[in-house]
Amino acid sequence: MTKLTNLTIAQARDKMAKGEFTALELTEAHITAMQAKRSLGAYITETAEQAREEAKASDLRRQAGQIGALEGIPLGIKDLFCTKGVQTTAASHILEGFKPPYESTVSGKLKAAGSVMLGKLNLDEFAMGSSNMTSYYGKVVNPWKSKSDPAKLLVPGGSSGGSAAAVAARIAMGATGTDTGGSIRQPAAFCGITGIKPTYGRCSRWGIVAFASSLDQAGPMARDVRDCAIMLGSMAGHDAKDSTSAPLPVPNFEAALTGDIRGLKVGIPKEYRPDGLSDEILRVWEQGIEWLKAAGATPVEISLPHTKYALPTYYIVAPAEASSNLARYDGLRFGQRVEGKTLDDMYKKSRAAGFGSEVRRRIMIGTYVLSAGYYDAYYSKAQKVRRLIAEDFTKAFQDVDVILTPTAPSAAFGMDENTDDPVTMWLNDVFTIPTSLAGLPGLSLPAGLNADGLPLGLQLIGRPFDEETVFKVAGVMESAANFTALPEGV
Repeated sequence: MTKLTNLTIAQARDKMAKGEFTALELTEAHITAMQAKRSLGAYITETAEQAREEAKASDLRRQAGQIGALEGIPLGIKDLFCTKGVQTTAASHILEGFKPPYESTVSGKLKAAGSVMLGKLNLDEFAMGSSNMTSYYGKVVNPWKSKSDPAKLLVPGGSSGGSAAAVAARIAMGATGTDTGGSIRQPAAFCGITGIKPTYGRCSRWGIVAFASSLDQAGPMARDVRDCAIMLGSMAGHDAKDSTSAPLPVPNFEAALTGDIRGLKVGIPKEYRPDGLSDEILRVWEQGIEWLKAAGATPVEISLPHTKYALPTYYIVAPAEASSNLARYDGLRFGQRVEGKTLDDMYKKSRAAGFGSEVRRRIMIGTYVLSAGYYDAYYSKAQKVRRLIAEDFTKAFQDVDVILTPTAPSAAFGMDENTDDPVTMWLNDVFTIPTSLAGLPGLSLPAGLNADGLPLGLQLIGRPFDEETVFKVAGVMESAANFTALPEGV
């Protein structure tokens, strides 16, 4: 019999419907696995007792015929989502001990669908990072190992590294993530799982600790495409409490997995072949193109000419918004307080003690580009370039139905690599940032292994609010890739 922790959400859903096991048994299996793999650092806060109570309640609902879309499914929640009565830290010292008196809309929707919360997952502090090494609560370890150097600890990607590691290590059946510039898709690629950033506005941002409000978007991370479709169906929907939430109906994303993509046109952007891109990434991309051709789709070369400006544009817009959003954490209104001789002294000491170096760096950049004399030179210009990047995609989607690119420029790297240069770290999101700036849906799925036995991901980008086509194409690619490799010990 397959271990309960190795089942997909869809498999567990169907087996519980047949009475093969209970939600409590499924939850206990994941609690045991979660406790055995604490060395990964995937969870900041474990909620085992709460999970048991929620699983018992789920079993009672099932007996009464009240079965939600995620009934009895154990999930991990990224510690950026406010959870009522459960510590929510955003992986920062400044929020340590904060227990919200309310529930985020997305986590509330997952509860309403019957899911069980195993705990709060680790992340880069305030979601700022691509390696999950900036958390105040410790680094997250990727469960995958390099064949050439098994002793080397690898990063899981970021900022949703705890979510990706937990799903890959089978200590959560699925997890919530947030994606500002690639923070769902890049860690999904590094950890050999599937993750989707839906269209901006598809999921409510209410109750999610803000990083960059015009970019942040919640999405699911799971073992396969179908599981992501199931989760997104429960997470999405209009929310009157979020002015950026789209007042649109939620499609049946799972029903989009028809397996038929004949006649679809797939865009292949010529700008996504930067100098120095590894041959392994190119090979898996070319293989993905061949899979789609074999399934009846037609590849079409497209141009996204402003792609080369996406990274600098993002690192003006996102820090500017972070500077504004994080101003509230001053030791007076929100956050830990360090007493000072004056009010200004208290502000300085509280923020210096509460924020890590990457967060302070981005606040400083953001404050600079918003300051008098530099707003027009930097921030205003970046917003104009952002519009041009979005227009590139709009033009491309007149000729194609979906776009295929690599997810990240490399496989997972060692914890001792690339850490001394923040710009090198920022380059990890070079393929995902354009999608975020344009507010489009982007999905990453595992497509192969590199020579070191580490996962490589491919990204599918869709039209606004056309996640259905993205899921349809992703399902076909997933079948063709037949990615069955697992981290050691799973």
